Amino acid sequence: MAAVPPPFLILIPLLAAAALTLTTAATIDPGDLAVLEDLRGTLTNAADVLAWPKHTDACGWPHVSCDRAGRVNNLDLKNANLAGTLPASFPTLTALQDLSLQNNALSGPLPSFAGMASLRHAYLNGNDFLSIPADFFSDLADLEEICLDDNPRLNASTGGWRIPPTLPASAPQLRVLRLDNCSLVGPIPPSLGAMTALQSLMLAYNNLTGAIPPAFASSTIQTLWLNNQRGDADRLSGPLSFLAGMTRLQQAWLHGNHFSGPIPDAVANLTQLTQLWLNGNRLVGLVPPALLSLPLLHDLKLDDNALVGPAPVLLARGANVTFSHNGFCGAACAPEVTALLGFLAGVGFPQRLAESWAGNDPCRDWLGVSCYQGKVTLLNLPGYGLNGTLSASLANLSALSDVRLNANNLTGRVPDSLAGLTSLRKLDLSTNDLTGPLPPFTHDVDVNVDGNPSFNGPSPPAHRSPTPTPPSTPADSPNNNNNTNKKKKSTLVVLAVTVPVAITVLALVSLAAVLLLRKKNNNGSVQPQASSVVVHPRSGSGSDPDNLVKVAMASSDSFGGTSSATSSRDSDIHMIEARSFVIAVQVLRSATKNFAQDNVLGRGGFGVVYKGVLHDGTMIAVKRMESSVISNKALDEFQAEIAILTKVRHRNLVSILGYAIEGNERLLVYEHMSNGALSKHLFQWKVHGLEPLSWKKRLNIALDVARGMEYLHTLAQQCYIHRDLKPANILLGDDFRAKVSDFGLLKSAPDGNFSVATRLAGTFGYLAPEYAVTGKITTKADVFSFGVVLMELITGMTAIDERRIDEETRYLASWFCQIRKDEEKFRAAIDPALVLTDEILESISVIADLAGHCTSREPLQRPDMGHAVTVLVPMVEKWKPSNNEAEDYMGIDLHLPLLQMVKGWQESEASMTDGDSILSRLDDSKGSIPARPAGFAESFTSADGR
Repeated sequence: MAAVPPPFLILIPLLAAAALTLTTAATIDPGDLAVLEDLRGTLTNAADVLAWPKHTDACGWPHVSCDRAGRVNNLDLKNANLAGTLPASFPTLTALQDLSLQNNALSGPLPSFAGMASLRHAYLNGNDFLSIPADFFSDLADLEEICLDDNPRLNASTGGWRIPPTLPASAPQLRVLRLDNCSLVGPIPPSLGAMTALQSLMLAYNNLTGAIPPAFASSTIQTLWLNNQRGDADRLSGPLSFLAGMTRLQQAWLHGNHFSGPIPDAVANLTQLTQLWLNGNRLVGLVPPALLSLPLLHDLKLDDNALVGPAPVLLARGANVTFSHNGFCGAACAPEVTALLGFLAGVGFPQRLAESWAGNDPCRDWLGVSCYQGKVTLLNLPGYGLNGTLSASLANLSALSDVRLNANNLTGRVPDSLAGLTSLRKLDLSTNDLTGPLPPFTHDVDVNVDGNPSFNGPSPPAHRSPTPTPPSTPADSPNNNNNTNKKKKSTLVVLAVTVPVAITVLALVSLAAVLLLRKKNNNGSVQPQASSVVVHPRSGSGSDPDNLVKVAMASSDSFGGTSSATSSRDSDIHMIEARSFVIAVQVLRSATKNFAQDNVLGRGGFGVVYKGVLHDGTMIAVKRMESSVISNKALDEFQAEIAILTKVRHRNLVSILGYAIEGNERLLVYEHMSNGALSKHLFQWKVHGLEPLSWKKRLNIALDVARGMEYLHTLAQQCYIHRDLKPANILLGDDFRAKVSDFGLLKSAPDGNFSVATRLAGTFGYLAPEYAVTGKITTKADVFSFGVVLMELITGMTAIDERRIDEETRYLASWFCQIRKDEEKFRAAIDPALVLTDEILESISVIADLAGHCTSREPLQRPDMGHAVTVLVPMVEKWKPSNNEAEDYMGIDLHLPLLQMVKGWQESEASMTDGDSILSRLDDSKGSIPARPAGFAESFTSADGR
């Protein structure tokens, strides 16, 4: 009996026969064959790259696979260098499951894939398709992955295209959606966040805008690429709160957008996160410790935001974190910084404050913060739109004496700990939404909680002030030797006018000056008397006091107190005269919309600068000294700036237009410089979404500043020393031409003595060494500061920055001089935002040499500003002769010999009759000669002597 073979040996020939049947039974569907032939026809190079034979079964063609029914189920043509278009019949390949067309040169319109229900993977990336139909994603029930990235011209000619909100319903199985760099616009549909199967969402390098929908907070996405949206003004924005619930997230690229607000503490839930890039946004606040403790996080980028607090350190082994260009205070923050950041956290880290409160020294230009002897004494943030609660951390500011947080949206209770501040003398919390009771402050603290409608419970009086001291009025004081103890007479003139008061105010003030009464006192001296003008600003306004603008002329000595004229119904409106040009406070209130926060241009130790628009459309800048910062030093600077700027005029110095006083307020009015401070364009251009300054613009700015400083030093009526030259005090106009501003520290050198002993003032990093050591200042101190500004123009780095990791680079002046002789290091130090050519490199080298000379340690080794102008002029104003060979100038052939030209002119002149001059001939032949404009002659002798 023959042996029975094992069962598996019996199956072998059966399986072989079945396989043979499968491979021979597949004959291509005629419809699918027609589509492949259409594709062969629309590809411009099909014969070269496809090698599809004719008159054979297409299921055996290279790159084509079929199922048992002869339907094409796989088309693999990736990296085949294909060119041409896809045929309109392509969507009829309804059995197609896998499509690979990536990295070719396909163009033209994409056909709709609607109804290709079997399609699972579609790779169309790396081509040049021009359009995509609206129903492209319809009815793709089995679609798991689609890639359209790197098709940058998709619908670009019509403004881009949007992700259809119906995509989740059309493709419920979608796991990977890759649409980088394909001209997407608009917001991200909320429905994407609700897709339960979606694991990878890649939408980088598009023009997406708006906030991330809240639905993403519960998404199961693991890879999220939303980086580098390309809108100039609008990009993806809003808070990062959506991250908190994305517990499966492993990689998140969110950099290069406008995301704002703090990093949420709930990132502690992202235990699977390995890579998080948040650089180049507008994030504020502290880096949550929970983020730094994530066990798998090994790559964290936080650069170019406004984050504050201690510098972040990842705890995971081998992890890397970068955080340059933020406001971190270093490894640990000073106690006062910690206290202020606690306050900032309580109000939600508003953007303006978060950007200003950077570093580890709150006494260094922190917005709304003033100090004395290195201790915070004033927190001055009225009307800043603060939302949140008042933090008890303010109680850790031991020297805090004045807190002004009125007109905000603060809620909750006033912390009891504030009552323990022994230095506190004023606490203004009026016009908020706080609740009581009020802590037991001592009676020497002026507490104001008026205008808090929810304030409740037993508490001390809502507004308590210390016992007032009678105000001193030198003009009326019985102890004043010059007082006649008689009331000064005033003349009231009521004028009815029909033009807007803003246009006529100058004429009215001039009239007031003419009517100004002067009375001789007993010793024969002339005492100016107060007078006022009441104006009806527009016809039909009647005599309603609300429609009156009163101008009160000052009757004070120099910058002393003013004696007001008759008061209006609500309050006195004071004016003061400056070079016969006065501006009413009410006009400035109207121009700045009552000093609205939206009009803030900048802030400093003096106060706030507001943008204003007069009724005639004139743009102005109003510097407002708030009453909280008025001190002897501040008043000195206020008076100095007026005294100097009303004497000096130059096209590269910001012009003062006038000033006004009301109560404790002092206001200076300047010409408006539309592009703001140089520092914004040099150091914060990314944050503000600006273009970096070109080298040509930087050269122009350097020359403008040099000319302005040269005028102050040598061309004005006397020598002036600025003492605080820096990019923040260099303002740019529409054409990016520069003017020097902020003359509060300006010092004159009387009697030709160019060396002056004075108190130390200015900004560290720009101070000349001899001035910092001896307190004696010369014009060469300004030259030193100018040299540092040149270094900043070259490198894009600030003069001093404690946040720089390399200690040698923290003080720019000394480091720059060290690397100047090392060509490789010097080139690496040039601002990477500059486009370098050989010509620009040569120009930068010349300016670098000038900067080095200007910052020489010995003052005598520094050039004067005239030399700086001499170096810069030929680099900026390169003159080239005209190429016009046929030059004709008023009919004169300039190529003739000079003697022949003169002889011809004499013959022509002799032939004229009396009174028939060249000018009269021109008058007869071309009409009257235009009249010489007013001030024509004077324009050749400008105030700066040029």
